Amino acid sequence: MTKYDPKPETKRVEQDKRISPKRHRRVTAQDVAEAAGVSRSAVSRAFTEGAYLDEAKRERVRDAALKLGYRPNALAAGLQGGRSHLVAIFVGDMRNAYDTEVVTRLVGALNAIQKWPILIDGGGLLSVKEAMGEVLRYPLDALILRSGSMDPAIARECAKLHIPVISSGRILTHPQIDNVCCRNADGSHVAAQLLLDRGRARFGYIAGPAGYSSSSARQDGMMRALATVGLAPVAIEVGDFTVESGFAAAEHLFAHARLDALLCANDAMAIGALGAARARGIDVPNDLSIVGFDDISMARWPGINLTTVCNPIDIYADKVVDLLTARLADPEKPSDVAYIDTHLVLRGTH
Repeated sequence: MTKYDPKPETKRVEQDKRISPKRHRRVTAQDVAEAAGVSRSAVSRAFTEGAYLDEAKRERVRDAALKLGYRPNALAAGLQGGRSHLVAIFVGDMRNAYDTEVVTRLVGALNAIQKWPILIDGGGLLSVKEAMGEVLRYPLDALILRSGSMDPAIARECAKLHIPVISSGRILTHPQIDNVCCRNADGSHVAAQLLLDRGRARFGYIAGPAGYSSSSARQDGMMRALATVGLAPVAIEVGDFTVESGFAAAEHLFAHARLDALLCANDAMAIGALGAARARGIDVPNDLSIVGFDDISMARWPGINLTTVCNPIDIYADKVVDLLTARLADPEKPSDVAYIDTHLVLRGTH
């Protein structure tokens, strides 16, 4: 019987250790420099577009990098004054279906231009100030604000750090802040006019949280339309942009007011209100018209079929990318505001 000898296996392991003594950590540019027999700066030049390096050295560096599994550290390049290609997105509240759909589309649009997002959840455990303090430690190419409730001072602080800022939901005036803004008031004005033309007169409104500029603008648009015919809302409730809050707000409205029209600051709350109306046996749209705002995917579901104001996501993402590209190309250019037009989507609840 042959006795097992562990020595060959032990020898192989020891040999592997000698070949790759630092396998437990990320391969560095210094490792590549030593393997290729060049300086550390030569490794950097080998991976920098347009940098001069003797072609033979470049080949040795790239061959050593391939064998060792080395990739240039983009974060380190950003710290040295180059582009990190990192873009922070303050996403607002991800419980809001519209925010979720917007961020999904925006991430894809940024990836298409070789930008890599860092997402900051406005509804997370960290406060906005704490979260922003942490993310500003990274060499960001830009910051995109998706929340109309954020303190404008935070955006201005980023601009002072020479980090380009794109704000959506609230227009911020600063030399290095660009803005994307939906025509919220116009959209809700048209929605209210639609219901006025249908003969509705007893309007209710479900607003978003106080401090959200989009919600207040949408309410103003409705109020302006009603004022032209001498009307005002019968009752107003406040939700938090979620389906659950829309259901609760509508329940309170139906218990205390007789309505024939209900406008909501977003689709999620309108969907909640639609559920509350059906639970009470209210005939939508014959006895009550309900109109939302945003045109999220759920609004198109057959069981919902919500009439709404479209706040087009694809156009928003394209405008953000256009503003970002222009700002990075010319950091000193004047601030810009890109407005997004809305349009009514007529379905079955008006």
